[in-house]
Amino acid sequence: MPFTREQIRESVERAGDEHWKALIDHHEDAYPASRPTPGDVCRAEAERLNQAGLGDLHLAETRVDRLDSTIRITHVLEYGPRKVHLLTEPFEGYG
Repeated sequence: MPFTREQIRESVERAGDEHWKALIDHHEDAYPASRPTPGDVCRAEAERLNQAGLGDLHLAETRVDRLDSTIRITHVLEYGPRKVHLLTEPFEGYG
């Protein structure tokens, strides 16, 4: 089942308040320049994970780190009956 924008948002929130705040600050601190909203980032990440064929795995959490002019996103996925954690390659973008 493909990931949705809402599932990515919930995953970021599971990682902790600082990760959701990083998305918000990345958007707001650029004012008056325009950076993607947290919702835009979540939608794009859902599409990116689905295109990579990861939509069948359980999304444990999504970590967001702010860099100078962009953000780094790493997803933690659970695999198999033992729920082994797999990390995606960190993605930098949305600057």
